[in-house]
Amino acid sequence: MFNAHYFRTFITLVETGSFTRTAQRLEMTQPGVSQHVRKLEDYLNKALLERKGRSFTLTESGRRAYDYALKLFAEHEQFRHGLDDDSLDSGDCRIASPGSVGLMFYPYILGQQQMHPNLTVNYSFAFNHEIVNDLLEGRYDIGIVTEAMRHPELNCSIWHEEPLCLVVPADFAGSTLSDLMGIGFLNYYDGINHANALLRANYPDEFRSMTHFRHQGFTNEVSMVLDAVARGWALAWCRDWYWKPRLGSAR
Repeated sequence: MFNAHYFRTFITLVETGSFTRTAQRLEMTQPGVSQHVRKLEDYLNKALLERKGRSFTLTESGRRAYDYALKLFAEHEQFRHGLDDDSLDSGDCRIASPGSVGLMFYPYILGQQQMHPNLTVNYSFAFNHEIVNDLLEGRYDIGIVTEAMRHPELNCSIWHEEPLCLVVPADFAGSTLSDLMGIGFLNYYDGINHANALLRANYPDEFRSMTHFRHQGFTNEVSMVLDAVARGWALAWCRDWYWKPRLGSAR
């Protein structure tokens, strides 16, 4: 039996690449997400996913089902929007965020545009202070920043929260603060603030200041940090990346 909810769940799963994040976004349980996918596979009589532990890849049928689902919902939204010229899913939207947020969020925006052809999004990558200034100047409709902002002309609220994670070279086997200090620190925008928060949470009696770390350089593009760390001569802190060793997290 055709069920649009199953296709919607499948679209979200493909976009997030995770059963956990799909469940969170759709406010479902993970078993519920799995059940929707199984029922969609039963309906189509085709396997849509190749599961590999906690990850998965799309089969050829899965790729075709995803393309069909996007087209299906796009046509549905076009029809519905045609009945309402004031639809919230059409028109122009100007968004800005730091690069670390944009790398995660922009693919979701592209998916929304595929489902809502009348929606136009202009997405800019910028630093926190630039985003705030441009919001005040009316250049953006929405700004996403990574630190608390207070301004009488802006309406601010928490949108999302992630743990801070320590990123080290793959062959690093230490766990003490002195071990970490030995491999140095690669800084990036907001890197010092992230490092202070994480180290104070994990080494409250030992950590004093990031001035005790050997600074190995700086990059204003956070996505480049991993390459430097992988070469074995630096460590860094960031959000939503793996960490080793397993330390606690600081919000």
